[in-house]
Amino acid sequence: MLYSAVDDEVTHYDVDVEAATLTPRSSIRVPSFVQEGWAHPSRKHLYLTTSNRGPGLKGDMNHVSAYRIDAATGGLTPDGAPKPLPHRAVNVCLDPSGSYAINAHNLPKSGLTIHSINRDGTLGPEVGQPAGLEFGPYPHQVRVAPSGRTVVVADRGNKAQGGKPEDPGALRAFAFENGVLSNSQVVAPHGGYGFGPRHVDFHPEKPWMYVSDEKRSQLYMFRMPGDRIESEAAYTCDILRDRANAKPRQQPSTIHVHPNGRFVYIANRADHTVDFNGKKVFGGGENTITAFAIDSTTGEPKLIQHADTHSFHVRTFAFDPSGRLMVTASIKPMNVREGNDVTTVPARLSVFRCGADGKLDFVRAYGVDAAGKTHYWMTVVGVERGATGGDGPRPADGA
Repeated sequence: MLYSAVDDEVTHYDVDVEAATLTPRSSIRVPSFVQEGWAHPSRKHLYLTTSNRGPGLKGDMNHVSAYRIDAATGGLTPDGAPKPLPHRAVNVCLDPSGSYAINAHNLPKSGLTIHSINRDGTLGPEVGQPAGLEFGPYPHQVRVAPSGRTVVVADRGNKAQGGKPEDPGALRAFAFENGVLSNSQVVAPHGGYGFGPRHVDFHPEKPWMYVSDEKRSQLYMFRMPGDRIESEAAYTCDILRDRANAKPRQQPSTIHVHPNGRFVYIANRADHTVDFNGKKVFGGGENTITAFAIDSTTGEPKLIQHADTHSFHVRTFAFDPSGRLMVTASIKPMNVREGNDVTTVPARLSVFRCGADGKLDFVRAYGVDAAGKTHYWMTVVGVERGATGGDGPRPADGA
């Protein structure tokens, strides 16, 4: 199943991996605009964090909610009351056991909110945290390491702009036991200046963490012996095809290690516009997925491909659990100049086959109606038809 959110509407699609097709089935409304989501490892619940925060909005409706996934249809049903959050959460994840839901907040105050998850999949009470924990100026993502014992926060920081100096970025790791954080570690190469970690993902077997850097459009690999992050990246890679022609608003978004651990992928997004005949049209930049092969001995990522997403500003992408299919989600339509004409490319779900060599082969794209709205989030969840229980692997997207 693929779940796709446009503002407060979540639509689920059947995914046919063999045919590389998506078939829309049903939609539901959620309390407010979807920010992020994560599926339970049992694949029986989906957890969504929502907020009405945005330009001109107060952000006074902030929640995390549980939705039961119907094993027969894939449809979503609210399961329990939404849990209020103190501020907008930009990201949510579960620990590998599915015992806790963790939300990351950055504005107006940075922090993490952690809720227990009941045995029936509903959300339990918030877990209190020690005073004095530091999460940095702009936590953008939270993840739990595969061991389940360490929580990693990608603190992006902020670029210098508008006369305001740069906020340095950092990777912040916390020991995690029974839902409680402690013993923080801060990794900030060069004091965090020029370091802007946006998202991280983990190798499924080796102590390797891969990081997308929003400030510099780079990929890092950090070793994590004993769940402690080394102070410097073991490898740094450029992710742009042509850095010399980079335009304003060129940034990476999310990053995912392939389910088989042999490849890592990162999305490049661009939505810079220029004026043409009274309209704002695309002004250039890269909208690609950069693919790297992972050296099985050292963990070094080695560039193998830049794949055009056939869309603009991909914020999220996901694999099916087998890793044979990737779907990317662009957030909005874009006007494009074609000679003296202007055409509009809609927000899209773009479907790719993923070969044994890790390279992506574009198959087709599905338009998503996001005019005046935002196609903000998407994930893929493997659901066993008619399954009555039992744990399965975590969703392959890790989003």
